[in-house]
Amino acid sequence: MNAVTTSAYRQQSLNFSCEGQTLQAVLTLPSAPATSPGDLGVLVVVGGPQYRAGSHRQFTLLARELARQGFPVLRFDHRGMGDSSGPLHDFKQITPDIGTAIEAFQSAHPGLRRVVIWGLCDAASAALMYWQRSRDPRIAGLCLLNPWVRSEASLAKATVKHYYLDRLKQPEFWKKLLSGRVAGAALRDLIGNLRRARGAGAGTRAAASMNFQQEMALAWTELKSPLLLILSGRDLTAKEFLEHAQADAAWQGLLQAPHVTRTDFPEADHTFSNAQARDQVAQATAAWLCVKVNSSAAQVSARS
Repeated sequence: MNAVTTSAYRQQSLNFSCEGQTLQAVLTLPSAPATSPGDLGVLVVVGGPQYRAGSHRQFTLLARELARQGFPVLRFDHRGMGDSSGPLHDFKQITPDIGTAIEAFQSAHPGLRRVVIWGLCDAASAALMYWQRSRDPRIAGLCLLNPWVRSEASLAKATVKHYYLDRLKQPEFWKKLLSGRVAGAALRDLIGNLRRARGAGAGTRAAASMNFQQEMALAWTELKSPLLLILSGRDLTAKEFLEHAQADAAWQGLLQAPHVTRTDFPEADHTFSNAQARDQVAQATAAWLCVKVNSSAAQVSARS
């Protein structure tokens, strides 16, 4: 087990087993005595084609910042990703990975009693599905960034609204169109997207394509623990999510639910790739952990 210690955090590698495969993880712990309750930790779930460091080392830097503020953090590669063994599993298949990661987290940090799952994109979707399937009482909250709800129709609708309509407002587009510099393929693409978007409203999507979105909505509805929703302003995935939440009956009112805290970063891209956006996410996460998650736990303790 490799370890790194600084004045602000301690970091060590560890591995654990999930259904016969070996998963690799990094545990980051506060070096100083915790100023926040020591029983609360953050599990970073990896989504998309990335591993436990995250795009632009976002997960590594997030873990170190949260540890500086007193929160232990575990980030790991699920089966088939990064340095973990086994065939690749997509976000709908990693419920066992998340469960065994929480077990490993508790084994490595015995004082841990409550866990917040932090996930970006389809990892946010996986976090909701984990809670829906397990109803794990250790889950003290979910931090979800740009959740993934994509279907063919939702992508078409968001593309038409947030790409093509913006293009139609640009004089340069019309100059190209009139001069013949806009290819016929681009116009056919627009027409195809319009048809797919109209299909979404007519209810032509297959039920199977909606299964995971419905599962996410059910988890969001029934979860009573705090939920932090972080959305990027310059991200089609975030716009798709908002479109879906506004249009689908199962999502009506969920973004305004009392347990939900929403934070928007208008200038951020999908992975919060610049230093300012990355630091804003870390600070928003830490503030929510301190104010919402810990106060929620205190209220529950007072009622019991």
